[in-house]
Amino acid sequence: MEPDGLKRALALGKRLGQAFVVTADGDGVPHMASARRLEPAGDHRISLSEWFCPGTLSNLQVNPHISVVVWDSGKDEGFQMIGDSEGISERSMLDGFTGGPAEVSHVPQVEREILVRVERVIRFSQAPHSDQEE
Repeated sequence: MEPDGLKRALALGKRLGQAFVVTADGDGVPHMASARRLEPAGDHRISLSEWFCPGTLSNLQVNPHISVVVWDSGKDEGFQMIGDSEGISERSMLDGFTGGPAEVSHVPQVEREILVRVERVIRFSQAPHSDQEE
């Protein structure tokens, strides 16, 4: 993987303030979420932070493969970062936000960070493009 492609993808993610996060469960059923924070984490790694829904978290417990997409729809330019989750950590926790126990809440109560080791960075756009690595 070219480090320049990852740098450009991270710069675009920072400018946009949003990334799409795609995971799949053990049967390969996909799930898409978004993350507001995308940051470098050293040595071909990125950090994603958000109040992730339970589907994203449970998928990563059984299938660490992950795809992270940053895309500027106005300019139709973007990047897809493909890799594996190396861990999930808690960053912040709400206390009583929903007025009930966290176990029965459908609203995430914990902001989490996903550490991803990026193996490939490829271009992403609606226009015809190649899946060649950046």
